[in-house]
Amino acid sequence: MNPDKKIIIDELLERVNTSPFVLVVEYTGMTVPQFSELRNRLAATGAECHVAKNTYMKKALAEAGLPDTGDQLVGQTAFVTGESDVAAAAKVLKTFEKEFQKPAIKLGILDGDLLDEEQVKAIAELPSREVLLATLLGVINAPATKLLRTINEPGASLARVIQAKFNPEG
Repeated sequence: MNPDKKIIIDELLERVNTSPFVLVVEYTGMTVPQFSELRNRLAATGAECHVAKNTYMKKALAEAGLPDTGDQLVGQTAFVTGESDVAAAAKVLKTFEKEFQKPAIKLGILDGDLLDEEQVKAIAELPSREVLLATLLGVINAPATKLLRTINEPGASLARVIQAKFNPEG
């Protein structure tokens, strides 16, 4: 293999291995300013958008042990990777697609599982990671809060009775 090709494939492999997700979009017809805007929006979520030859990306995905994308890596495709929040990156892609009718989401790979276009769009509907963590924390704290109220209620009731007995006016 040509050493230059090997360097490119190794760089793609590193990106794929450090990212929990890979989203594949077709950017046919996008202008340079639109592509720059997409990259800026993705960067705000901690994601990056890269263009590489489909054959190079297929080799990088195979070397990483990720599922075969079949014949879906055709045409002008870009690859979105990131460090953490797949929902935020998917949301940016979905919003951008609504706004400009480009790029078209083709597929995704999340934690080693192949996702189709609809599944990627469903992930875009999820709340952000912070909101999900806050909701989880609320669910975890709810039983403890109810228990604390139950334990405190007899003492609080007694205090209200004593206050009513010795201070009938207020």
